[in-house]
Amino acid sequence: MFKNALRRYFDNFKGFSREIWILTLITFINRAGTMVLPFLSKYLKEDLHFSYNQVGTIMVCFGLGSMIGSWLGGKLSDKIGFYRIMIFSLLTTGLALFVMQYVITFTGLCLYMFSLMVIADMFRPAMFVSLNVYAKPENRTRALTLVRVAVNLGFAAGPALGGLIIMTIGYKGLFWVDGATCILAILIFWLLVKERKTNVISKEEKLVLDVDRVSVFKDKPFWIFLMSCVISGVLFFQLFTTIPLYHKEQFNLTELQTGLLLTMNGLMIFFLEMPIVGYVERKKIDKVKVMSIGCMMMAVSLFLLLINTWVGILVVMMVFMTFAEMFVFPFSNSFAMSRAPKGHEGRYMAIFTMCYSMAHILSAKVGMGIIAYFGKRYGYQYGYQANWIFMGTLGVIAFALGIWTIKLVRKENIEKRI
Repeated sequence: MFKNALRRYFDNFKGFSREIWILTLITFINRAGTMVLPFLSKYLKEDLHFSYNQVGTIMVCFGLGSMIGSWLGGKLSDKIGFYRIMIFSLLTTGLALFVMQYVITFTGLCLYMFSLMVIADMFRPAMFVSLNVYAKPENRTRALTLVRVAVNLGFAAGPALGGLIIMTIGYKGLFWVDGATCILAILIFWLLVKERKTNVISKEEKLVLDVDRVSVFKDKPFWIFLMSCVISGVLFFQLFTTIPLYHKEQFNLTELQTGLLLTMNGLMIFFLEMPIVGYVERKKIDKVKVMSIGCMMMAVSLFLLLINTWVGILVVMMVFMTFAEMFVFPFSNSFAMSRAPKGHEGRYMAIFTMCYSMAHILSAKVGMGIIAYFGKRYGYQYGYQANWIFMGTLGVIAFALGIWTIKLVRKENIEKRI
């Protein structure tokens, strides 16, 4: 029985093209080398001695650059092709990271961080388009999941290596290693993966698409779906903003204990996400339905934090949040790509990735703001409780938006058949 289960698990990793495996490898190398990000706020505060407000402003520049880069990367992927954008983005980012260690003024870092993220996040929509090109139609969701598994493994390894580098050669070493892994990853891609054009559209098809295609800005189901994506991102990013602080202040957990909870998250994703995606695809379950259930599970995970007298609730909460993450993110990626007409995949994926850049900005600002506002008046415990209630309620709203999206898509399909 164990052998059969093991065989079924590995069967989920079959059927991918050589290019998809190489994309997975470079994603792992790139993410394992992303050591600056987890330590960026500490670097700005402890090494450069900026105030909390200045650190917050630099992080807002980070998020704004990410949003613009995502949009630009998608637009240019449609215009000149994903292959060139991926190479330009990672190569330039690697070189820019080498230089960043020498930028130490507040204004300079605001401008540099904004510019760096514009270039760095051009990569994401281009990579999504590349997966659409190199993966078989029946494997696209699993291909996205495979890349997500690589991202999670990379993030699991990166912070530990980053901590070791800081202890031995200091923060400056992070910039050299991060920049080098960007360049290494894209060199592997350039040497081993040949450019393949997106599906060529005939003149006849183009005429039909121009008549039938709805502009992305008029695609109502897509925008309602995007609202649920923003909310799910805001809830998920609480894991990296308010929740680690809550661990310390409410339960006096060490950084190691918080890290172990995040490691549990990464290991669960590594072992369970691909089988879950494989099952959903085999059973042909509606992707938005699965995502909506995930949003509700995120809400439950945050409501569970209202139980603040038992430390074990943090493990239960993490289990719910991890399953929610596995239900939301692979299928939201897949649905976003499925909405894109031929030749406009980059534009759709740009707007999709911008949602998570926006969520990254909102998550810290809104969460910290609620905790500070209510905590100042009623005590820190009530500040956190107010945040969990607010965030959990947002999760319920995201679930409702998902159900609305399903109904609109079904109505749309019925109208097309008529």
